[in-house]
Amino acid sequence: MTLNVEETIIGILGGTGDQGRGLARRFAMAGHRVIIGSRSEDRARAAAAEIGHGVQGMTNQDTARDAQIVIAAVPWEGHGELLAALAPQLAGKIVVDCVNPLGFDSRGAYPLPVAEGSAAQQAAALLPDSTVVAAFHHMSAKLLLDPKVDAVDLDVLVLGDDREATDLVQALADRIPGVRGIYGGRLRNAGQIEALTANLVSVNRRYKAHAGLRITDI
Repeated sequence: MTLNVEETIIGILGGTGDQGRGLARRFAMAGHRVIIGSRSEDRARAAAAEIGHGVQGMTNQDTARDAQIVIAAVPWEGHGELLAALAPQLAGKIVVDCVNPLGFDSRGAYPLPVAEGSAAQQAAALLPDSTVVAAFHHMSAKLLLDPKVDAVDLDVLVLGDDREATDLVQALADRIPGVRGIYGGRLRNAGQIEALTANLVSVNRRYKAHAGLRITDI
């Protein structure tokens, strides 16, 4: 399916969480029709009303059905179960996985082992009829939600095995002011991108910041 990036309907699974609401807000401000999903339709509608900008709230199942591109922003603990359940609705679509499998203890954040290699590779295994792309891992939800922040100063690394799909997701990232989508390699390299989030958590805690990434010389 060929999509016009500017007219793409974006669905966000787990869209009531901070990351999902932040992405929904920024894409809606960029002119997209955005649907946020939740297990509870009432919760999704309440979160959508809070975000404004025309965002809609639906169940995860209806979000997966109605959106053209779907972003998985669910907690890692429910990632596999949810995607497996939504495989029929997600067939034929681009699914963008931004989930970071992390654990936390007294020493801070650390990456969790994933049998498939990464959350994105798990998604690809569970969704054989979808095109899975990994992206949006290192975006601060606080900055995305902050009305005083007009532009988000970072690059989004986009990984995948389908050139048309990664190009589209890069263009989608570019729709957020200040953000640049950068091709970051094949999906098999997503694990190290997801794990890098643990390092950024440590940076942010030490420096009381909301650090992101910038790629030089491009």
